Amino acid sequence: MTDDAEVLVGRSGRLGILTLNRPRAINALTHGMVRAVTDALNHWRGDDSVLTIAIVGAGERGLCAGGDVVSLYRDATEGDGSAAAEFWRDEYRMNALIARYSKPIVAIQDGLVLGGGIGISAHASHRVVTERSRIGFPEVTIGFVPDVGASWLLSRAPGQVGSRLGLTAESIGAADAIYVGFSDHFVPSDQISALLMALETEDPDSAIAALAQHPGEAPLAAQTPAIDQAFGLDTVGEILAALREAGADDLADGIQAKSPLALAVTRESLRRARDFGDLEEALVNEFRVSTHALAAPDFAEGVRAQLVDKDRNPQWTPASLADVTADAVARFFAEPAAGDLTIPDFAPSKETA
Repeated sequence: MTDDAEVLVGRSGRLGILTLNRPRAINALTHGMVRAVTDALNHWRGDDSVLTIAIVGAGERGLCAGGDVVSLYRDATEGDGSAAAEFWRDEYRMNALIARYSKPIVAIQDGLVLGGGIGISAHASHRVVTERSRIGFPEVTIGFVPDVGASWLLSRAPGQVGSRLGLTAESIGAADAIYVGFSDHFVPSDQISALLMALETEDPDSAIAALAQHPGEAPLAAQTPAIDQAFGLDTVGEILAALREAGADDLADGIQAKSPLALAVTRESLRRARDFGDLEEALVNEFRVSTHALAAPDFAEGVRAQLVDKDRNPQWTPASLADVTADAVARFFAEPAAGDLTIPDFAPSKETA
């Protein structure tokens, strides 16, 4: 494999190493990268000499800044949506494969880890953050809805913290990532090389334990009671009113700048996910939401405003939460015309392996 490949597949001792290799794009995931990661994981499942997998990002900026949104934008504006749907089918299957992998996967969540970057890391058996980590789901900022298992993760965060993160699109640091459930262990960034070297000969639990440190107190933990009061309300409109009444105008303003329709669908997606039995059920539901979101006007408009024209002035449709109807939200959860996502029956999950 050449050094300019989008995913570098390496091997050292008992460790298989997957390096996301688009550093100029902060390793944003293309369809080819998803396929390469899936192929490598499927190959290593049958290789008894590979006992642990590590997922890392090339460059200094982060593990992965999400999916290749501009390619999805092109399909939304110039294509028929089929390319985006196939990307999501393969990406969500990869997320499920990582979650149910029969060998330990150590994801190094250093630097920026956004959207699809959480999908490729937060479902792993061992998730390591550093002091440089900034982790979040920014989707509502571009008129989209958190996916890649976000509804499963966010709906199982303490209290209503997951609702806050999904609706505000905030990024969080190491201590909060562990508190919320995106991550497991804190290792200083200058010790990551030592960790990877240790994984060549040691099992992940002992290798990580030798280098892990306390991440400090999680700021969100102290705020959880107040978060629950506002974000536990039924609708986004009620949440905004409660935040303003509590004097949290900055937080309310941040939410109100997002796509009204994406906010309402995100709220409903998290509500439904609380009743799901496993990650796969959440991914099937998210595939429905994603395919419908691509066809709605806000996704293309949000990407245009944030990443194409960069005027930061999206014109949402509808323009206000008051104009978002229950029927409009419900349509996002209908089975797509091309059919639902199907997920293969992978090897036993990490909980039972």
